[in-house]
Amino acid sequence: MDLYFLGDEKNEMLDQTYTTQGKIDFPNLSSDEINAVIFGKLREVRERIKDPTYDEFELHIIHALKKNHPSSDPFGRIINSLREIVVEQKAVGLAGQIRYAYYSHLAAQSSTKSSLEDQAKLTDLRYPVEWYPEARHLQRTIHLHVGPTNSGKTYHALKRLEQAVSGVYAGPLRLLAHEVYTRLNARGKSCHLLTGDERRMAEDEDAKMLSCTVEMVPINIDCDVAVIDEIQMLGHNERGWAWTQALLGLRAKELHVCGEERTVPLIRELAAAMGDNLQVHHYQRLSPLKTMHTSLMGNVGRLRKGDCVVAFSKLDIHRLKRVIEDKTGKNVAIVYGNLPPEIRAQQAALFNEVNNDYDFLVASDAIGMGLNLSIKRIVFGATTKFNGFTKVPIEGSQIKQIAGRAGRYRTAAQATDKEPSVDRQASLENQESAVTAKVSPAQNLGLVTTLWPSDLPRVQTAMANQADPIMTAGIFPPTDTVVRFSAYFPPSTPLSYILLRLNKTSIMHPRFHMCVLKDQLGIADTIEPVKNLTIADRLLFCASPASMKEDAMKPVVRAYAECVGNGAAGGILDIPVLNLQNLNKEVPLQPVDRIEFLGKLEFLHRAIVLYLWLSYRFAGVFNTQAMAFYAKSIVEERIQRILTVVSSVPKTGAMIRRRATKFWKPRDGFDMSQNLTFDDADGKGSSASDDTIATSAYAHDGANREVYGATVKTETLPQPEDEFDPSIIVASSEREPQRAEATA
Repeated sequence: MDLYFLGDEKNEMLDQTYTTQGKIDFPNLSSDEINAVIFGKLREVRERIKDPTYDEFELHIIHALKKNHPSSDPFGRIINSLREIVVEQKAVGLAGQIRYAYYSHLAAQSSTKSSLEDQAKLTDLRYPVEWYPEARHLQRTIHLHVGPTNSGKTYHALKRLEQAVSGVYAGPLRLLAHEVYTRLNARGKSCHLLTGDERRMAEDEDAKMLSCTVEMVPINIDCDVAVIDEIQMLGHNERGWAWTQALLGLRAKELHVCGEERTVPLIRELAAAMGDNLQVHHYQRLSPLKTMHTSLMGNVGRLRKGDCVVAFSKLDIHRLKRVIEDKTGKNVAIVYGNLPPEIRAQQAALFNEVNNDYDFLVASDAIGMGLNLSIKRIVFGATTKFNGFTKVPIEGSQIKQIAGRAGRYRTAAQATDKEPSVDRQASLENQESAVTAKVSPAQNLGLVTTLWPSDLPRVQTAMANQADPIMTAGIFPPTDTVVRFSAYFPPSTPLSYILLRLNKTSIMHPRFHMCVLKDQLGIADTIEPVKNLTIADRLLFCASPASMKEDAMKPVVRAYAECVGNGAAGGILDIPVLNLQNLNKEVPLQPVDRIEFLGKLEFLHRAIVLYLWLSYRFAGVFNTQAMAFYAKSIVEERIQRILTVVSSVPKTGAMIRRRATKFWKPRDGFDMSQNLTFDDADGKGSSASDDTIATSAYAHDGANREVYGATVKTETLPQPEDEFDPSIIVASSEREPQRAEATA
């Protein structure tokens, strides 16, 4: 059958395939239907590539489709791989595979035996230990601190860092880098801060301490002590390369590595390969942790103060928050990954505070690290999550890490007679106190259960079993290797193909794995049409914190890349796709609309963070950094107001006044006693009126505010209902910058 003339019925089936995937019974498609799907994608790719050489390649594929070429034939192998994608992956990734096959075909035609041999040398990645010769010249001592959550392992590593003259802390989250930065400076150790989107220099120019996120670890400086936190992340499929790079490349006399027990065999083997001394320190949990025998039977009315319900989607988190608030009459704090770190810390503070009505927390797996939470009991609302294709079980190691957050309930207050604190500094100090304080085990007992009975066996099994050891460490080729590898391909070859080919053809040692190319490929394809970008420019964009899971992020990334390609100033106000006008909109009163609006603000925050990240790499292009920091702070205030001031739980007038004044100050001339009229006796009031008063009666006190270390003078910050007017920011170069305290 000629595939160019499949008939209207086949074409209609083809169109449905790419608009309503999931309604098609892919495993049971006939051979002709599978061929129709492939041909449709060939046609789509042709429209995108628009190169005469593709027409020849397409004819080869069509001929192979009709003739059923054997798998020994190059085009037969291509057809087999395309058919597998249609049947097994419901055609997801089919276009990408066709493009990869096309560029491989071009590369094969232009490659010589000599060039192929050179490529093979570059793709030999079996010995990443040799990538860091300066570190190999040192005789390092590695201290591996292993134990469960709340065992004091990080505390002991940081105590050693405090004693050193020079040192580096590398953490998995910006929040943790902030906390250690604050801790060291508070202890009289002048410390710099370095994260992807923020840099703060210590007041002491001779400061020799640095707190950073692990991706930003400097491997070109010498120091006495370095601390790498959450070392088990070196086995992560996407981010593991950063931990491996820090472990192999840090030039520290003492390297303190903190993490889970299951990392010991791999770290021992890597230390031997590097010629470093290794000392393993084992820790036991400071408070008991128990898995309950019964679930809550789906009844949120059985929740107790200090409970944290864990869900794995933003929609479920907001739904649970509303259900719990309606059922219990208490407020619920929420924490999930898309919330800015500053907002997560504020929500955690509300939950930790004893004398308020935030009795419960609903959170995602984001609580697994980075926040000191006063949780008495972890309640799993589910044990599966959606991976983009289907629901998959939560790994046992992740269940144990999340469950380990229970049992810190009022630990600080019990041990030191202080209120619990959100920052990790307090957590670490509390661990030291907990060792010597005589605290009743029953008071510190952490509990773990599930909301639904069907999930309980899964949690019980995970808690009872030891997690599988981590067998491999993630790596990614150095930038210079990618640049040299790209030189063997025609200039028109997309970077995504080069990265994917390097990934697929690399030779690996059994103790390492190549990290998954996910967002990097998406970013590379997004900016592919942008002219005048060097390979180094494109690689920088691929390393940026932009998630390609969001379609809305693609035009933002492309707009930023066009600023670099055109060499034009990229002022944050001159990039329309950012939709800064969302800062001018009123907060919707309906919960569903409110959640949608919250999502827009969260996206805007991520887009601004990306701008800040780029402003440190392309300073001449993205030159309104102070403005971006200010816009970021306004977005955070709007998000916090939605989550705390506006709530679904009816409130009394007194409660409204207490909560509003915590975040906002009354405007001049506004008499609260005259304007707030509630019947406090019976505790009833209009929630709509509460929302209106909370958003109109208060103005943020922000005169002469310092924004994340940027030298910015603000005459008057906008009122909640006023328009966002960036012109009120006046950059001040006359005065010495006053560095703000860390907010984490």
